[in-house]
Amino acid sequence: MAESGPEGEPKREYVVPEKLIKSHADMELWHMSECYYDLLGFISSMSVALQGTRNSQEVTIPPVVEKLLKALDRLEQLAIETPPIDQPARFGNVAYKSWFQKMQSESMQLVSNALPDTLKDAAKELSVYFVDCFGNPTRIDYGTGHELAFVMFLMCLFKIGAIERKDEVAVGLKLFHKYIILARKLQVTYRMEPAGSHGVWSLDDFQFVPFIWGSAQLAVNSPIEPAQFVEEKWITKYKKELMFVGCIDYIQQVKTGHFAEHSNQLWSISAVPQWSKICTGLIKMYQKEVLSKFPVIQHVYFGSILTLKTVKPGTMLPSPRLGMLPRQQQRPAGPAVPPPPTFPGGDGM
Repeated sequence: MAESGPEGEPKREYVVPEKLIKSHADMELWHMSECYYDLLGFISSMSVALQGTRNSQEVTIPPVVEKLLKALDRLEQLAIETPPIDQPARFGNVAYKSWFQKMQSESMQLVSNALPDTLKDAAKELSVYFVDCFGNPTRIDYGTGHELAFVMFLMCLFKIGAIERKDEVAVGLKLFHKYIILARKLQVTYRMEPAGSHGVWSLDDFQFVPFIWGSAQLAVNSPIEPAQFVEEKWITKYKKELMFVGCIDYIQQVKTGHFAEHSNQLWSISAVPQWSKICTGLIKMYQKEVLSKFPVIQHVYFGSILTLKTVKPGTMLPSPRLGMLPRQQQRPAGPAVPPPPTFPGGDGM
């Protein structure tokens, strides 16, 4: 969280973040950085908090999250006002560039408006991550690196104290979920290309984190077994309630053919017996397939909030404990959706 002076005012000097990973040799700095450890701590903490939740459940939405939800609504409205144009090329509709320019011109104000008065200065740092999370205007593509920028944007909000640990469920179910829905609309509207797609052997052409947090939702009180998530009746029933199933539904909409052929990795995941193991396995896969790839990490921004400062020797990489709720959070038989648990491990923030 933000450092505070005697008057409770933040001491941190906010800066415009920069890309600092310039070569493959710099990847070692990244893997030993506070940012890398904080990122895995954040993903793990959110995974634990989202266990047993449903997308539509009522949660208390803090003011900052409420204003950011409206900011995403504004960006969706800009997309409605900027329809795709007729062009010979099938993919990469150039109207996206116009949308991006509009988004970029409003982003600083949208982020600043969402922050409390004491944190307005952070807008110049946070808005860089915000602009970077909707795709690339030159290539008209979108991939896991852009998704990572939004995850880092959320991390920054937590680290400066704009939102608190108790808001994790609201951030996951409402803000992150709304971002994913907007990203999908942009992908479809402007026929965006996948950035760095590995084709059939990739988890998904565009996203990764909603599979992690979506499988975490199912680690407690899951209404379906892993083998069932590819079945049409369960997709229809739970696509709006469960993040993971919503991802499967989207893939089914945009791809044709047998699921095992166009999404082999996900098909193989359905054979894993426990959702908790799927979640922890996906985090390890994310480390390998996204966080260890120079083409992705070369575009990561570092500033005063997320830094390349090396962690202390012996620091353990955070990992979630899934599959059961902390004892104080457990309730006798009653509601189908338990209250969000707190993360028992280290803060990681």
